[in-house]
Amino acid sequence: MNASEQIDKLIERTVDWRGQTLASVRKAILEADKEIVEEWKWMGSPVWSRDGIIAVGNAHKGKVKLTFMYGAKLKDPDKLFNAGLEGNERRAIDFLEGDNVNVRALKDLVRAAIGYNQAERLKKSKKASAAKAAKTGKAAKK
Repeated sequence: MNASEQIDKLIERTVDWRGQTLASVRKAILEADKEIVEEWKWMGSPVWSRDGIIAVGNAHKGKVKLTFMYGAKLKDPDKLFNAGLEGNERRAIDFLEGDNVNVRALKDLVRAAIGYNQAERLKKSKKASAAKAAKTGKAAKK
């Protein structure tokens, strides 16, 4: 069973409002960018990635939690983050029963996370190229 099928099963098993909320969150995430990949990690967590992990979703007893891997690095003009605010890297959105998913704002946040992942990947690539050039003696002379 692939990751998308496992996420489908999780949503099916979660028959109350949490399953509906997780399905809405998932739909918004996947609509934000066609290149997002669904993964199944850590013994049962839906993970959405593009150029690195974007977010992890979980249905807990009284909430659906969507944790952004590098949420502390993202601008959140719509103030979606409401959990993990003290952390240096992660930020989360806790959806409680009756909460509506702000689809537009969530998509914007997902796109910001993708942009962050891509910028970090580019930085690492440039550092690796510079290190390789220095190692082979091809570093630019000033």
